[in-house]
Amino acid sequence: MRFGDDFNGTAGTSPSPVDWRVDLGHGEPGMPSGWNWGTGEVEAYTANPSNLSVDGKGYLRITPRRDAAGEWTSARISTARDDFVAPASGMLRIEARIRLPDVFDAAAKGYWPAFWALGSPFRTVRNWPQAGEIDILENINGTNTVWGTLHCGVHPNGPCNEPSGISGRTDCAPRECRAAFHTYGFEWDRSKRPEQLRWYLDGREFHSISQSRLPAAAWDGMTSHSGFFLLLNVAIGGYFVSNEAGVHTPTPVTEPGHAMVVDYVAVWTRRDGAKKPFPLLRPVASE
Repeated sequence: MRFGDDFNGTAGTSPSPVDWRVDLGHGEPGMPSGWNWGTGEVEAYTANPSNLSVDGKGYLRITPRRDAAGEWTSARISTARDDFVAPASGMLRIEARIRLPDVFDAAAKGYWPAFWALGSPFRTVRNWPQAGEIDILENINGTNTVWGTLHCGVHPNGPCNEPSGISGRTDCAPRECRAAFHTYGFEWDRSKRPEQLRWYLDGREFHSISQSRLPAAAWDGMTSHSGFFLLLNVAIGGYFVSNEAGVHTPTPVTEPGHAMVVDYVAVWTRRDGAKKPFPLLRPVASE
């Protein structure tokens, strides 16, 4: 299996509708009013090019905006494919090269860019977190810290301590997350027993979870279905960002207009777990 998008296209156009779905509004279809994607975020997701577009230079830009009435908009997309899974005795690798929104301190309160994956059953039965959520990258409030998190089992509490999940974190270096592109990766390694989940920043592992850490039912719930789909979004506000900020976000001084810029997204699988590099999708775009 191989999937990749390097977001070539005419400036101001949407990412490929063959590869990506665009989420709209304040929640998944069928969810109640005020659902706010289940996270408390405040923005409405749109397909407007001011929120979501490729830029003609090989990048996707997801840009939060605020209108004159104070209403926030942004964008969230997910892959049309939802079959990304590690083959038996093999490995799955998911990777993206991203520059986070260039905003910090008070102006960044409420920014919540993310690159993540959800188990395919969620598209029809909304069974979070049983089907699994893998947060490959989350960043909040313009800090230089990124999180990698697994959500699983049941809510609340359960083996993944929901709604918090099982997280690891690290800082971007030598250049800050918002000041440069960094590569964010995840591997599901089934070549080992017990199986392993690993998170990477610029090729450096910063978080891992072993199958042996979780009850069999929780592990099976997130690994025995047809696979995962990938998501990219920039939320504004929400429980996580507000709790970490210590204030309700966004605030009146949160500054709109700062994009998450995505160079590429790629997925590879292989039938063995040999320690050799996965191939690059392509030479990375110039900065």
